[in-house]
Amino acid sequence: MRTAIIALLLALPLVQGCGALVAGGAAATGVVVSQDRRTVGTLTEDEGIEIKAASRIGDRFKDGVHINVTSYNRMVLLTGEVPDAAARTEAERIAWAVENVRGVHDELAVAGVSSYTVRSNDSLITTKVKARLLDSQKLNPLHVKVVTENSIVYLMGLVTKEEANQATEIARTTSGVQKVVRVFEYLD
Repeated sequence: MRTAIIALLLALPLVQGCGALVAGGAAATGVVVSQDRRTVGTLTEDEGIEIKAASRIGDRFKDGVHINVTSYNRMVLLTGEVPDAAARTEAERIAWAVENVRGVHDELAVAGVSSYTVRSNDSLITTKVKARLLDSQKLNPLHVKVVTENSIVYLMGLVTKEEANQATEIARTTSGVQKVVRVFEYLD
């Protein structure tokens, strides 16, 4: 089972925006769903929110922006780059308009679109943080969603304060991480 979880964690940066990844068949998906603190309905809603928001933002802006949409427990995180404050405001408005969204964390930077080299480095950082979360054995790494943009790590999830502190410390001490932003919802 540990091998399936490791494979899942290593593959997640490659399928950004996807819900449950089938790694090793249906059994691995069952493990992911059974270990997640969200209901199956909320998992499905999160996937739908990501798809709808990303599609609507893409339709609106076409080129000239790089926007990632991540939803966890119906809370949306927007990361990436936009050309100006008006585009940032418009992207946030679009995300808020998607049905079932409870809140939006707008972390979009007004900057030029990041290069593929920067994005590849971000994927590597995400993988390193996830691997370290797994190796720590201090918390279930499936309870923490890791998103990296321009070497800034965003941590999402339904966690206790102790789990949040442990995940933050692990991310903060991972090589290449410039900053950690906590976007957690707390269970306690």
